[in-house]
Amino acid sequence: MIVGLGVDVVGLERFAEVLGRDGVAQRLFTADELEAAEARTRNRYVEWLAGRFAVKEALAKALGAPVGLVWTDVSVSSGRPELAVTGTVAAREAALGVTSSHVSITHDAGVAVAVVVLESEPR
Repeated sequence: MIVGLGVDVVGLERFAEVLGRDGVAQRLFTADELEAAEARTRNRYVEWLAGRFAVKEALAKALGAPVGLVWTDVSVSSGRPELAVTGTVAAREAALGVTSSHVSITHDAGVAVAVVVLESEPR
């Protein structure tokens, strides 16, 4: 049963400006995500991180946008995107009964777009 659906769009140019601010990347991304991004060229770096941020925003929406979620309590893997959740995000998923998640990311025309679907076992 679907318990949450979220979608988000991130403009790459604006996101590049935000990433240029001190400490922003460390507040938004885990060390593993930043390490994976560093292996890319500058243009691909921004695109890759913007996609991951879009996933985190879409996940927050799928979770009902509760106050207090910590961005680094979710990590989005490379390759086929999958979520690894801890802390505040794991607690909210548990409260909703989430048993699986589905993620899609795309980049085109200066934007990154992500969709997250959360499921639980039928009652």
